[in-house]
Amino acid sequence: MGVPLATWPVSYDQPFNAISVTNLLKIGIPVKRWSHREELVTASTIEKAVKTLMGTTEGEEMRQRAFTLSNKIKSSVSDGGPARKEMESFISNIIE
Repeated sequence: MGVPLATWPVSYDQPFNAISVTNLLKIGIPVKRWSHREELVTASTIEKAVKTLMGTTEGEEMRQRAFTLSNKIKSSVSDGGPARKEMESFISNIIE
């Protein structure tokens, strides 16, 4: 949707997704890391993450990267986009 994420992994694939969002794509900030999953999250911790996302240069950079990534994904899945073409090709091979 073109907005940055505050990550708080709980289970299953969420730890990997949180690392992807924060470290690889750089479009989010961790509220709590998986390695600290047993620790209590305080209101001030959540507040700090939200303030970082909404009111800092770092947050503005994340918002811009998220917006850019969103546009690239939308383009990829639109008619004629590469992801759309691959999906249509895959479906046509299954149907045949």
